[in-house]
Amino acid sequence: MNRTPELRHLRYFVAVAEELHFGRAAERLGIQQPPLTQQIQRLEAVVGAPLLVRRPRVQLTEAGRVLLAHARRLIAQADRGMDEARRAARGESGVLAVGFAASTLPALLATAIRAFRDAAPGVELRLRELPSAAHAAALRDGTIDVSVAREPPPEEGIAREVLMDEELVAVLPPGHALAGSDEIALAALADEPFVHFHRAVAPGLHDRVAALCRAAGFEPRIVQQAHEWLTIVGLVEAGLGVTLAPASFRRLRWGGVAYAALTGPADRTTLVALCHRADDLPPAGERFAAALRDAARARG
Repeated sequence: MNRTPELRHLRYFVAVAEELHFGRAAERLGIQQPPLTQQIQRLEAVVGAPLLVRRPRVQLTEAGRVLLAHARRLIAQADRGMDEARRAARGESGVLAVGFAASTLPALLATAIRAFRDAAPGVELRLRELPSAAHAAALRDGTIDVSVAREPPPEEGIAREVLMDEELVAVLPPGHALAGSDEIALAALADEPFVHFHRAVAPGLHDRVAALCRAAGFEPRIVQQAHEWLTIVGLVEAGLGVTLAPASFRRLRWGGVAYAALTGPADRTTLVALCHRADDLPPAGERFAAALRDAARARG
């Protein structure tokens, strides 16, 4: 005989112990009385002692009183575990590790984070800023569950969903001859020194900017490279050169730099994408992806 009682046996016993009546307990459980009596007898056989006195009225024995306290705790613990499992399956609890490129914060990510925290307050969101080139490796080794990247290259085993395209704009030093223009031709920057990312940090964006410049008829003359947007814009402000940045950066108003929309090549955009391991997006990741899609649609 199995010496470990099943959870259902404990539920049956608790019902009888609380009702102190087999008929009412059977009605409460939605079963017939004879099977209930048999299950209590099996539980008593497992315990090796009577749990109930049947006559003249149902009462708990000392063994029954001890088991009742433990049974209630075990059932409550099991119910909490089931509830947590259901919430996790719905993406309402647990931990979600999100990698992100800093440039996606003003464009999309900040809005999505606020919406996600409102929709799933039980999920612990762990954010990790990473250069775009590091996202695929972090996804593969499980450091992050999803990532929001700019211009991520195709990677084997990594699913990529484009969330939005964002216009690129020129970033000009204070006092630059074109700083007062709302719109300039990209070709007007042909003779300008450029401040830009190291390709190893953001290969997709690096190549995208280079391709746009070539489409406008020139090769960008990069005089200074950096690892962070804040550094790049700061170096532009210091007069080292110009750069191209996502249009959402205009809202940040860093320093005294000037922004100007671009004309020239037909497609002057940079894409933002959601990435995750192929066929492996956890439920909380699905909810986060929905928040990202909503934020992208709201931008139009």
